[in-house]
Amino acid sequence: MKSVVWGMAAAAALLLAAGQASAANESALAQSHGCLACHSVDNKIVGPAYKNVAKKYHGKKGAEAELVNKIIKGGSGVWGPIPMPAHPNLSKADAKKLVDWILALK
Repeated sequence: MKSVVWGMAAAAALLLAAGQASAANESALAQSHGCLACHSVDNKIVGPAYKNVAKKYHGKKGAEAELVNKIIKGGSGVWGPIPMPAHPNLSKADAKKLVDWILALK
């Protein structure tokens, strides 16, 4: 019985570490594409805080695709008058990684 408990604890620790490593990767991805010049996790800079984006889109059908599209094509009017510039050189796969990370911040 103890070995089962220890095994479960070890698995939980590995999942936590993997999640933290993934978040660090996405944060580095956001940094490398200039996202953190206008956004932060907790506070509005030019654009909204990522936690606010996560709250706004939580549970919304099609949110992931909408946000991936918005990152790549840009947009305006959702968070105020300042437009978000397009990021056409960002791959859909990387945009999806960023969106998944942002939506997990809730």
